[in-house]
Amino acid sequence: MDIITTTAELAEFCARLAGAPFVTVDTEFMRESTYWPKLCLVQVAGPDEARAIGPLAEGLGLAPLFDLLRNESVLKVFHAARQDLEIFHKLMGGELPKPLFDTQIGAMVCGFGDQASYETLVNKLANAQVDKSSRFTDWSKRPLSERQITYALSDVTHLRTVYKKIATRLEKSGRTHWLDDEIANMLDPRIYTVRPEEAWLRLKPRSNNPRFLGILREIAAWREREAQHRDLSLIHI
Repeated sequence: MDIITTTAELAEFCARLAGAPFVTVDTEFMRESTYWPKLCLVQVAGPDEARAIGPLAEGLGLAPLFDLLRNESVLKVFHAARQDLEIFHKLMGGELPKPLFDTQIGAMVCGFGDQASYETLVNKLANAQVDKSSRFTDWSKRPLSERQITYALSDVTHLRTVYKKIATRLEKSGRTHWLDDEIANMLDPRIYTVRPEEAWLRLKPRSNNPRFLGILREIAAWREREAQHRDLSLIHI
């Protein structure tokens, strides 16, 4: 079981999926020591095919993947898409995958709770179990084992069934439109744009002293800019 590591192979794969009604998408990334997520693996599945893509491969260009994600005739299905969208927003120059369906939001509308996990939905809707043994893999290391790739692909293969079951329930209940506002919010580029001048708001200062707040704003903004520029975790600045 191999990973796509050439632009030509990626282009062929994405061309086949360009005619699909939907694709399921997931990512594996590292972020312990960097400011920006380091994309290590992208998993994509169409109705009849699933592949893992290796962004770390030398010479691999992701343009064919981005074209697929921009293709508005193909629905992009994620589960709990927020972190995935943050990654693609940066790599795609501020664009986001459209149109979008998030199975966690769909599951909420269907009565599975506010933040139903992927494992829960796979178990209840796909009658399957997710192998968790590779959950804490260092996805930046190569080569990946067949077991690791199988685990990664299960995040998009089972998602096909989960999506279909949720979409059917939404259609039968007439609640499909209930997702519109939530999906629209997720596709607002502003929520993935970090503004250094607003970094101080995350600190929740207890003092309202204007001088103190002014100094805090400047220091927090400088720290955020340095972290972005040097691509270092904030704890290292």
